[in-house]
Amino acid sequence: MSAAGPAGDPAGVADVGPDDVLAARPLLDGVARRTPVVRSRALSDLVGGPVHLKLENLQRGGSFKVRGAHVRAARLSEAERSRGLVAASAGNHAQGVAVAARALGAPATVFMPVGVSLPKLEATERYGARVELVGGTVDEALLAAREHAEATGGVLVHPFDHPDVVAGQGSVGLELLEQVPELRTVLVCLGGGGLLAGVAAGLSGTAPHVRVVGVQAARAAAWPASLAAGHPVALDRMSTMADGIAVARPGDVPFGVVSRLLAPDDVVTVSEEDVSRALLLLLERAKLVVEPGGAAGVAALLAHPEAFEPPVGVVVSGGNVDPLLLMRVIRHGLAAAERFLTLRVRRLPDRPGALVALLAVVADEGADVLDIGHQRTSGRAAVDEAEVDLRLQTRGPAHARAVVAALRAAGHDVLVG
Repeated sequence: MSAAGPAGDPAGVADVGPDDVLAARPLLDGVARRTPVVRSRALSDLVGGPVHLKLENLQRGGSFKVRGAHVRAARLSEAERSRGLVAASAGNHAQGVAVAARALGAPATVFMPVGVSLPKLEATERYGARVELVGGTVDEALLAAREHAEATGGVLVHPFDHPDVVAGQGSVGLELLEQVPELRTVLVCLGGGGLLAGVAAGLSGTAPHVRVVGVQAARAAAWPASLAAGHPVALDRMSTMADGIAVARPGDVPFGVVSRLLAPDDVVTVSEEDVSRALLLLLERAKLVVEPGGAAGVAALLAHPEAFEPPVGVVVSGGNVDPLLLMRVIRHGLAAAERFLTLRVRRLPDRPGALVALLAVVADEGADVLDIGHQRTSGRAAVDEAEVDLRLQTRGPAHARAVVAALRAAGHDVLVG
């Protein structure tokens, strides 16, 4: 492992280079799956060139996290492993550590935030780990995990801030390059930075021409300010559906690698609406169930299709989706994609057949009525008029505009939104 990088790297923090990533790969044989890569026609058409999805949501444990966790644990001595592996996670790293512990015959204790997704909690327990629920955030759970490790002699397996973890995550990039040798851009989801740093380190040796881009949720984006400051900066607060990448402060080890190898514009952010649209596209067009954080790379393509040179590889990760969250996200995604149309029809004549005629226009345009409210006593309508609130499902923005135009052409006073 090489010494700390140049100015901008945290002092005394170990660096990770391409040789470290190559050395980590054999440790994953028989543990981490070589996940498939599929081409997305919808995204390829949008970008104007090939877009390939690296399906780490199909990895053991549901994400790339098992790679880094196993490399870290495999490099411990038998005596260290016998004292137990300790981790903190909102779910995916927890399962990665549990899988690694089972494969190596070590006990594992995982600290998870109170209110963590039930499927992630149950999956972690099924892999054999003991779960403790502590605090409301991963950072609080991590504090409890450190205290437990110090008290018991267990080894903390950090989710991203360790050279072995970074090297293990970097195996994703080497696999992807082997599967798509013509790559020009790789997009990865970004939280603490282990995946971004690992992929950047791995490809810096074998394919330095490939641009590696990290994608953060805008409402949990610690990296832009950190890169601007030249050192990790913690956020005061975060609020995003992408809980898997909601990390308040970049890790020191990943920050050193990323600040050395990537430019500031190689980290981008996406909105909650972008993430929702990405999840909807993956579900409808690619038949993939993915967590919000793991869809960040696809969200970036949808938001800025012209910004990334094809062929593009996108690491899709996180297959441990809470069904209740999925229901909310689908509704949010439909709204973000303008598949829901909310409008008010004002001054509708209050006479028999008027509402039926209004709905006939909607039906003729092929829109579905989800909700309807008919008010005769609104202070905005005259005594012989009514107001009608409609929520419709459409095929997208063009269809929504056509519905509104048809209603107005039929003489209706329509207010959208």
